[in-house]
Amino acid sequence: MSTPVQAPAGQEPADSAGRRAIWLAIAALAMTFMLPLAGLVMAGFALMSGIKALPMLRAAGKSTKIATGGITVSSVALVVSAVATALQLYLMDEYTAYQECMKGAGTVSAQGDCYTQFRDATERKLPPEVLRILGTV
Repeated sequence: MSTPVQAPAGQEPADSAGRRAIWLAIAALAMTFMLPLAGLVMAGFALMSGIKALPMLRAAGKSTKIATGGITVSSVALVVSAVATALQLYLMDEYTAYQECMKGAGTVSAQGDCYTQFRDATERKLPPEVLRILGTV
């Protein structure tokens, strides 16, 4: 038989589960702005951790505020990272063309032309409502 997992000294399993949920959610939100796909995966783990922590905290008679905060933050990170990932996939061809243009751009003026071409290509592909939300119009 295996021995049950012990919580760190001074912590109960329910307390550590609530803290784990909020820390994973904060990490997911940070990852969303660096690598949206990684943020999406991390937000999923944070959301599951928060949902698992709620019954443990209730059973221990502890406050569920930390786990609820983790669920809220991870839900926001999940939505933001899903939108950012979808936008990256939708604009993949334009971004690839921009990267290729930047490789050959030897001057600041040429780099500016690459950006202008990228901006024009994305404005043609995205609907006007999305451009207004993104603040580019």
